[in-house]
Amino acid sequence: MSDSDVLFMKRAFELALLGTGKVAPNPLVGCVIVKNGKIIGEGFHQAFGLAHAEVNAISNAMNEVEGATVYVTLEPCAHYGKTPPCADLLIAEKVAKVVVASQDPFEAVNGAGIKRLKAAGIQVELGFMQKEEHHINRRFLTSISKGRPYIILKWAQTKDHFVAKTDFSSKWISNSLSRQLVHKWRSEEMGILVGFNAAKHDNPKLTSRDWHGPNPTRIVIDPLNVLDETLHLFDDAQKTLVFTQSPKKNRKNIVYHTLDSANPITNILDQLHQLNMQSLLVEGGTNTIEKFLNLNLWDEARVFTSPRKFYKGIQAPKIEALPHHQTQVSNDTLATYYNEHN
Repeated sequence: MSDSDVLFMKRAFELALLGTGKVAPNPLVGCVIVKNGKIIGEGFHQAFGLAHAEVNAISNAMNEVEGATVYVTLEPCAHYGKTPPCADLLIAEKVAKVVVASQDPFEAVNGAGIKRLKAAGIQVELGFMQKEEHHINRRFLTSISKGRPYIILKWAQTKDHFVAKTDFSSKWISNSLSRQLVHKWRSEEMGILVGFNAAKHDNPKLTSRDWHGPNPTRIVIDPLNVLDETLHLFDDAQKTLVFTQSPKKNRKNIVYHTLDSANPITNILDQLHQLNMQSLLVEGGTNTIEKFLNLNLWDEARVFTSPRKFYKGIQAPKIEALPHHQTQVSNDTLATYYNEHN
């Protein structure tokens, strides 16, 4: 494949990412149509239930796409879901070639789209820049391959590795830019989870209020169902799932789920998977995060380290891995980890 092929597929990836936070539980998909060396159409899957990337790219094409090469980040679908099969559309438009980054592992597709394109005489190149596609769609792929949500652990710690003062009087550790970035992350994930102590002492809203985007479903672990219902989590402003051994009657936006006390974390993940929740942001506290770490049930960790010091307090979680990269967010250091051994 040539440098221009790389350029066109990278553009398809850029387009795919524009659907972040809006298409789940569908995958992120981008599409670029090229004719005579020039892009004549491009599109992406914009929101769940709306037209797929290939449909939008053809609709936006400046001229007919017959004989064109189509670059698409994921295999065109071959089944009727909320929209007709994209493979059939490409065949009807008489494109000459389709370059696909990765096969779609969803059981209703899983090679059927590629097979249909080839049967129609269209040249197909499969697996081009597949590693990049797998990273973009890591939530979708984890849900299918592991039967659980993609799990992101997040916490902020002081320079001396504390997440809170002993009396829980410390409201913020990270700076305002870091907190805004966290709200962006919330808008990109389907669920956000906290444990009992974080809910009780921090009284978080767990919304994306400082970023333009959807709010995640809030999830709290309350084994004995004793959290004060005046907490923000129970304000009905956003859906909250409560995992407890003593469920109450559901109300408007508060839904109770029975918690298996023997294996609480795996039980919660199983139930979230049944609800088609493909990604989960775990925001604390230390005890809850360490349960995920000890079970090796995490895929990514994002850790802010502030220049502040507490000298004593509640210890931050300990992660036995090296960061894949670090960056500065004003005076905070953000370290990102990926779990390669789960």
